[in-house]
Amino acid sequence: RMGTPLLAAALERPATSCVITLCVLVWYYLNKHGLGYEHVGVSYKKCVVERQLWRCVTASVSHVSLIHLVFNMSSLWSLGVVETMGSEAGGKTGGEWGSAFYVRYTVVMLVGTMAVVLGVTHVLVKRFNLQRFENVTSVGYSCVVFAWMTVFAVKHPTHAFALGPVNLPVNLAPFGSLVFTALVVPKASFIGHLSGIFVGYLVAWDLFVWVNDFVCCLLVLGVTLLFIRTLKDTTEVLEPSIRYIQESRGGSAPRSFTIFPNETAAKTFLGAGRRLGGERENPRPGTSRLLGKEVDTV
Repeated sequence: RMGTPLLAAALERPATSCVITLCVLVWYYLNKHGLGYEHVGVSYKKCVVERQLWRCVTASVSHVSLIHLVFNMSSLWSLGVVETMGSEAGGKTGGEWGSAFYVRYTVVMLVGTMAVVLGVTHVLVKRFNLQRFENVTSVGYSCVVFAWMTVFAVKHPTHAFALGPVNLPVNLAPFGSLVFTALVVPKASFIGHLSGIFVGYLVAWDLFVWVNDFVCCLLVLGVTLLFIRTLKDTTEVLEPSIRYIQESRGGSAPRSFTIFPNETAAKTFLGAGRRLGGERENPRPGTSRLLGKEVDTV
């Protein structure tokens, strides 16, 4: 609401504020440590072929460009009004809008949009033999932003959506934004944004009304376990923690804790892509630099 102090507005939207804070902290960490798309982004090759499913989580909350971060977070803040709304939202989906409603369906959108993105890419790669989509790397929270935009447009259609001089029906607002984003930001992920719209309509049409707090907790638990398991199986980033616990239980003096046990482990986790502020030295033979790959901002 206009005139509401920022802190008071943040307290009215606790879940939105937490997501924005997390995304800003991740952006700061990536830039401070020189990490880029290749290190945290999601692609068909990395997630499906190489089973690095942990990237579905890191990619969703990661932004490399400051402009990309500001654009997504400002849109998310506007959509966070969902947390302050009550029964006027109507419909079967959650009864009343609010923070609990927001958290439940944000989890659904995070899982659903990533599944749709990888599913569509699988069809493009395997069915239509469009191999270039295999290495397209994407990052960003836009999938969820577009999904919430769609839910809000369907559930709370109070006005037309202005796209320049043209007024669109509110139900077409997400598609207007999709076209507008594609024109203004050529590198924006069309598949990612379209997946967000698709999942948003499924939520708005009450197809996920069965997702209550208990199911949401199960989803979060499943994603967490899958994240840890695939991170352990495909990288060595958790090895120091595992060794530390084992040695502590055995009574031996634990070794000094480091994020990566050795240089090889660091390279295994960070990959061979371009780092912010410079390129990786001595890339492995046959490994192309990030400038030679397609990168999308979601």
